[in-house]
Amino acid sequence: MAITPISESSSSPAAAGAAPWHARHPVWQLGFRPFYLLAAVFAAVSIPLWLASYLGWMRGGLQLGLGWHMHEMVFGFALAVVVGFLYTAGRNWTGLATPHGAPLMALAGLWLAGRVAMACFPGVAAALVDWLFLPLATYPLYRVLRRSGNTRNLFLVGLLALLALANGLYHAAALGWLALALSVPVQAAIFIIVLIESVIGARVIPMFTRNGAPGSTPVASPKRALAGVACMAAAAIAWLAGAPALVTAPLAFCAAGVSLANLLAWQPQRTLRVPLLWILHLSYAWIGIGFALLAVASLGWLPASAALHALTVGSMAGLIIGMMTRTTLGHTGRPLKAGRAEAVMYWLIQLGALARLLAAAGPASLYVPALLAAGLCWSLAFALFALAYAPYLWRARVDGRAG
Repeated sequence: MAITPISESSSSPAAAGAAPWHARHPVWQLGFRPFYLLAAVFAAVSIPLWLASYLGWMRGGLQLGLGWHMHEMVFGFALAVVVGFLYTAGRNWTGLATPHGAPLMALAGLWLAGRVAMACFPGVAAALVDWLFLPLATYPLYRVLRRSGNTRNLFLVGLLALLALANGLYHAAALGWLALALSVPVQAAIFIIVLIESVIGARVIPMFTRNGAPGSTPVASPKRALAGVACMAAAAIAWLAGAPALVTAPLAFCAAGVSLANLLAWQPQRTLRVPLLWILHLSYAWIGIGFALLAVASLGWLPASAALHALTVGSMAGLIIGMMTRTTLGHTGRPLKAGRAEAVMYWLIQLGALARLLAAAGPASLYVPALLAAGLCWSLAFALFALAYAPYLWRARVDGRAG
């Protein structure tokens, strides 16, 4: 695939009357467009399907187990958003075109084929189709970063390679080729995505706050951000390796403390009237909460599920929906201003995170009601995003620019 500067053919406007299956349709002009839309629809539909299967309400047809749920929420849903975001950010970082047109169509089709295969035709073929997506999606990002000399962001390629490795280990375990619990590679992937969130968040949240919250003076400390990433990585490795609690707990508490110290320096209290900002601050806070709960879980005082869902629903989903709304507005030429729909999405994710914590750590009698409440909040949030933002993602930029 040729890599061209944005000023060349990659910047030609989308064809106004192009059909959706045409490479010049607006939805294929930049990575965030198809992947945000596909991820939101998948998120809204997959959780009700899994809950119906998990609770025995689904008779015949799809039987979606816990392994499918864990895999698809991380390697399906979350990775689609990560790839869409990095393609969009990568274009800004380098001034070079990331996949668009026919190559982007092919990658989106491969991702969709992976979701269908994993649900309907599990086996070696499904594993291969699913696994191929991330290496094929990562290579174009590597090429534009290398060609532009953007070494600052090459670490992201390494993290995506680790995610591909984790996905491969999951499939090897699921196929019986490797004696490994399915939860281990999924948890490894969760920690890697949290590291990506932490690094990107430490770069952009203070800047967004300074630009969007009147009177704010957020302080970004690269050294403290790096210390937080190091503590998170060490705590994650200790957890995955099954290290004693005397090792894991202090590392996880350290990760939580440094993460929350970073957040406090960004003045979250100044963002309370700006939904596009407070969702990022609040979701980032869940990283610290998640690692604190991980420390408690390592001591045996709390189910590990509570910590992991704090990281996935509270942090990951919160930052995902916050960044999806923000980048969609910005990259379709619209004002960076949230309305009622965005506020409802944000609160639904946060309420869903609390409900999921209650299901994990609350009384057994509340498990099913809390689980259903969490699933309802999650699905409504992403369904609302899909309904409200599909017209933005589907149509050309309102300012006539490319992208």
